[in-house]
Amino acid sequence: MSLSRPASAAGNSVNASVNDDPDPDQPAGAYEPPLLHPIRQIGERTLDFRRQVALMAIINRTPDSFYDAGRTFALDAAVGAAVQAVHDGADWVDIGGVPFAPGPALAAAEEIARVIPVIQAVRASSDVIISADTFLPSVAEAAIAAGATVINDTTGLANPDLARVAADAGVHLVITHSLAAPRTAYPRPQYGDVVAEVAEFLRRRVGYAQDLGVSPEKIIIDPGHDLNKNTLHSLELTRRLAEIAALGYPVLAAVSNKDFVGETLDAAKPDRVEGSLAAGVASIMNGARILRMHNVPAASRAIRMTEAILGWRAPAYLRHNMGEFNETAVPA
Repeated sequence: MSLSRPASAAGNSVNASVNDDPDPDQPAGAYEPPLLHPIRQIGERTLDFRRQVALMAIINRTPDSFYDAGRTFALDAAVGAAVQAVHDGADWVDIGGVPFAPGPALAAAEEIARVIPVIQAVRASSDVIISADTFLPSVAEAAIAAGATVINDTTGLANPDLARVAADAGVHLVITHSLAAPRTAYPRPQYGDVVAEVAEFLRRRVGYAQDLGVSPEKIIIDPGHDLNKNTLHSLELTRRLAEIAALGYPVLAAVSNKDFVGETLDAAKPDRVEGSLAAGVASIMNGARILRMHNVPAASRAIRMTEAILGWRAPAYLRHNMGEFNETAVPA
């Protein structure tokens, strides 16, 4: 794979000679984004995005969710799935009550009734990072009061009051690229250069959020794989994600089981795990620092292995070829 390395990214030259001595602190083949605020305190947890990738688990308390089709709609099922995700290695739980897909609006009171009990239950049992996936300011306020420390907005701040709520509470805000109004269709999206246009959209929206009072050290960006984009657009975003990461804010890559994976592999939703993991690892190598994934145990292992390959994480143990003989080949 050819990894994009923007000329604007500090410490990475696109004109390096093959005879240049490698930087021992720069993982070979991986893009190191010029993060403006790499160490983030999110609730009770500290993340160092220079040497760490956070795993965000997905909990959809909706009867019509994209992937699980309502499997976690019941309150007990949603809470149980969230607690299990933390046990399986999730650093972060993203809780939503309304899908992104086009459909009728859901009243704020109903969305609150769906997500707040889950947030409260998870917060009572864990210090895990909790984000509320919502685009309604009143839902965001209730979620923060219940224990959420991140607002995950998939609409690119369609409602500026959402940024004001995040700013007033001092919580983190995820700004995502999308073009359609919330829950509306956007047929046949067209881009001249999807990566350049997404990067410019996010750059402008980051500035807008700061104008509304959000601190730059509280901003996370998401290019919005598949959100008003076709499969070729999402593949291009993954291949050139370094150009998004070059903006200097932690990048969230939400690639799990999405249609661009299914169309690429001709795979139904239950058969997209391997493709999702490949897209996630490619995203990490191109600068992503948060992966939003459904299959938590597999994603956790893929992330931790990638961190070890990059030199950020020590192996769990060392036995192979460390002694007089291998434990798996003990002489009789």
